Amino acid sequence: MVLKVTCAIIINGSTVLCAQRGASMSLPLQWEFPGGKIEADESAEACIQREIKEELNLDIRILERGPSALHPYKEGQLLELIPFVCTVADGELQLREHAQARWCAPHEMDSLQWAEADLEILAWWKDNFTRIKSALETA
Repeated sequence: MVLKVTCAIIINGSTVLCAQRGASMSLPLQWEFPGGKIEADESAEACIQREIKEELNLDIRILERGPSALHPYKEGQLLELIPFVCTVADGELQLREHAQARWCAPHEMDSLQWAEADLEILAWWKDNFTRIKSALETA
């Protein structure tokens, strides 16, 4: 069985919003790209927009869908993490589940203790940061 989960790489200029999981969450205090589980009859795009609104009070604009990463989850299950590169369209950041969040440049992200499932997404982001940032600047 595959559990499908979305995550948002929310960019602002040269920085990305990184969120630290709350102490009472699974994988407590590890860092992640925020997001959540896709509900029945929900698209991945609708899921990430809903989750970011619920968790961070932000409306986001999706720019690009990145490649999924598969990660062992529970006995007999895989987690499929589906990343979306986004920008903030509206809203003021409010942490509703996370311990903290910070805007990080790519080189700063390595110092965070990332949830293992996010590491492949982090590597993809760092490989594609320059391309995506250039595309945004010329748009």
